Amino acid sequence: MPVNIPETDQKRVVIVGAGFAGLKLARKLYKKNYQIVLVDRNNYHQFQPLFYQVATSGLEPSSISFPLRKAFQKIKNVYVRITNVERIVPEKKVIETSLGHMWYDYLVLATGATTNFFGNKSFETYGVPMKSVSEALYLRNRILLNFEKAVTVRDPKELRQLLSVLVVGGGPTGVEVCGALAEMKKFILPKDYPDLDFSSMEITLVEASPQLLGGMSKRSGEKAKKYLNDLGIKVLLSHKVVNYDGKTVKLEDHESFQTETLIWAAGIQGQSPEGIQADQIARGNRIIVDRYNQVNGLKDVFALGDIAYMETPNYPTGHPQVAQVALQQASTLAGNLTNEQEGKAWVQFEYHDKGSMATVGRNRAVVDLPFLRFSGSFAWLTWMFVHLMSIVGVKNRLLIFINWLWKYFTFDQSLRLIIKASSRKTEQTP
Repeated sequence: MPVNIPETDQKRVVIVGAGFAGLKLARKLYKKNYQIVLVDRNNYHQFQPLFYQVATSGLEPSSISFPLRKAFQKIKNVYVRITNVERIVPEKKVIETSLGHMWYDYLVLATGATTNFFGNKSFETYGVPMKSVSEALYLRNRILLNFEKAVTVRDPKELRQLLSVLVVGGGPTGVEVCGALAEMKKFILPKDYPDLDFSSMEITLVEASPQLLGGMSKRSGEKAKKYLNDLGIKVLLSHKVVNYDGKTVKLEDHESFQTETLIWAAGIQGQSPEGIQADQIARGNRIIVDRYNQVNGLKDVFALGDIAYMETPNYPTGHPQVAQVALQQASTLAGNLTNEQEGKAWVQFEYHDKGSMATVGRNRAVVDLPFLRFSGSFAWLTWMFVHLMSIVGVKNRLLIFINWLWKYFTFDQSLRLIIKASSRKTEQTP
């Protein structure tokens, strides 16, 4: 059964995924003579770099999400369809979804990445990832519920287990969530739970490599480690976690940790749909593409962002899986599709690294630019400005700015709500 999409004389571009790359491409192409179909399992775009602030009660999910239909309200040639893509059939130029099938002239896969547990089922079962708004909200609930349970516990060992948090992965996500948790422990939790002794709360960061922030400079990694240590966070470098049963974390060549909250920020892998062949997949489940982001061996099928694996002279092992790569690839493909209409030659993609940054809490951040590296308060303000300007929607920017301003001057935030989904059948009247 075909999905109901109006038939026009325009060529149809089907974009699967409304992340950074998918949304950017749709916004670049809607003024051109194309029919654009934007497909996603959610009806909103989510700003991934701030998931950790949702998880630590710094922001509400709605502040970092933007409805797709609102983004294209006044645009007639963009159609949003909320569904799961089950399979692509390149030989028929069709994708199969849970709503039905739809044809395409050009198919763009921008499905992004999901958590990579590296085949370890124990971490997949008991660890808490943070790769979506819903997962960030789940983590917030988990942390707050543990605190609520802790006020009823007398056994010191069980109390430490409930309060302590272990974060696996020393990239930007791991570093930033540790900093946010440390500030909660210092400024907020003692006021919310005056009957708890938070000196027994341990925050530990475990990283398998010898440096934090592996995609950044060594100086930035060392500075981030110093900031974390200053906040009372224990950092273990060159250590690997091997097992977790929901209470005990086992490490190689190190004593075990007791915690009921393990945050997994250690790796990602691409989300490639069925229909992509094994010889078209690279490590990390990424789809192999040429310099035009076209999938190897598939005409008029493209992959962008985290899902795409492209080898270039400057990046012989593929590009970093960061937002800037996705945005630049989307811009290049939009330009090439425009060139197609105008009979011009296509341009190969070349990534221009604009820099990297990470924050470790109030007045603590590191910034690596191509021409300059700095840290401290100015780096923190730079991080805030860049992220604020990257948020979709003026209202969202305003809400986030107000929340950040309030938190800065009051050392508090009022978003510590435990919100759990329930069905009508499970709801109970008071």
